[in-house]
Amino acid sequence: MGNWRVHHRRLKERLANNHEWVEFEGTCTGQKILGGLGNIGDCVLDLPGGAYRGVALRAYDPEKKQWSIWWLDGRSPGQVDVPAVGRFENGVGRFYADDTLKGKPIRVRYLWTRVTSNTPHWEQAFSVDAGETWETNWTWDFTKVP
Repeated sequence: MGNWRVHHRRLKERLANNHEWVEFEGTCTGQKILGGLGNIGDCVLDLPGGAYRGVALRAYDPEKKQWSIWWLDGRSPGQVDVPAVGRFENGVGRFYADDTLKGKPIRVRYLWTRVTSNTPHWEQAFSVDAGETWETNWTWDFTKVP
């Protein structure tokens, strides 16, 4: 939790056999909620075409021992994405969701690594074949702000 600088790398086009990455900066501020059973990340993404805000809401279910993660995009604040659900094992967080992209069903995967450091890494990947293969299309490299 706390304040973070974020370096983003995102594919210009997703699931289009595209290999052109767009890089930009951002910030996130995180705080615990629900007595530690959740947290919220308020993020500013400084895209080359203009900045926007997004919020990650994360809640832990101690009975299932899993997290649910929702994303609220400030460009369409009336729509909350379907939750990605998963857990941390051996220092890696793996979270999955079924969603759509341009009207077609996709599987979404979030990976969290280096989570105990001051430089955690997050990445998003999409699959069109139920998780047989993945295209990583967005990475966030965090740096803790003292």
